[in-house]
Amino acid sequence: MGEAEYGQDLVRALLRDQHPDLAELRLRSVNGGWDNQQWRLGEELAVRLPRTERAPVLLRNEQTWLPVLASRLPLPTPTPVRIGEPSRLFERTWTVVRWVKGEPADQVPVTHLGAAEALAEFLGALHERAPADAPTNPSRGVPLIGWHEGIDGWFEAIAEHPGVDDARGVWEKAVAAPVWQGSPQWLHGDLHPANVVVRDGTLAGVIDFGEMCAGDPATDLSAAWLLLPTGAANRFFDAYGPVDEATITRARGWAVVRALGLIGIGQNGRRGLPGGKPSWESAGYAALERVLAAN
Repeated sequence: MGEAEYGQDLVRALLRDQHPDLAELRLRSVNGGWDNQQWRLGEELAVRLPRTERAPVLLRNEQTWLPVLASRLPLPTPTPVRIGEPSRLFERTWTVVRWVKGEPADQVPVTHLGAAEALAEFLGALHERAPADAPTNPSRGVPLIGWHEGIDGWFEAIAEHPGVDDARGVWEKAVAAPVWQGSPQWLHGDLHPANVVVRDGTLAGVIDFGEMCAGDPATDLSAAWLLLPTGAANRFFDAYGPVDEATITRARGWAVVRALGLIGIGQNGRRGLPGGKPSWESAGYAALERVLAAN
């Protein structure tokens, strides 16, 4: 099953069936990201319906764990406030969440250097030891060697870029770096430009926690290059606190992986292919340039 598309009438019917006190609030379709369709509900809420095969599992992660973590996080998050259970109208779970105001960073990039401290404070609050029953993720928070098979195809997306060899060098160095030996930390798991929102040039919120998991914080620390303006990475790490060189090396490798993913998905969007996101290509190249500038 690929991506499904749902209409506003279904959303209204689901609300009337399970949360009738919210059912007459204004509904507006808005971008819901990769795995979910989303509607803004009134001024303060949003409804998220899963549209990919894996999306219900990701929504359950958010439903279970984001309310536990949100109170300690210093930036707004789309915390679930109501749960929609599978029913005769819709066979999957769905969620009503807090609406986070701002524009996604793939559309309106972060420009203020002070965002480095905001991101560091957020990740410093999030990156605590995760409990034994925290979710794991086969592609986040894990040793980078797991990404090695097939990565050549990702590099083909930048085959004509003058920095392709340098990017490979950053990647190979990251794969060879010592793996994380600490306790598994809570991770967002998917910190790229489409998953943070911006107001007045700085971070205004963090969204889409479906990939949240326990593991190596280097996955999230890649956001220093994926999200922040040129020259802000050092400022971020100064504010975040002590990080060993191996973790920074792995974080740069993660940043290369994520930048390549953004570029590839952006190229697909430019070509009109399913699942493509045209705005991601320039965001990916900008992130790659920042990683290579730190080489």
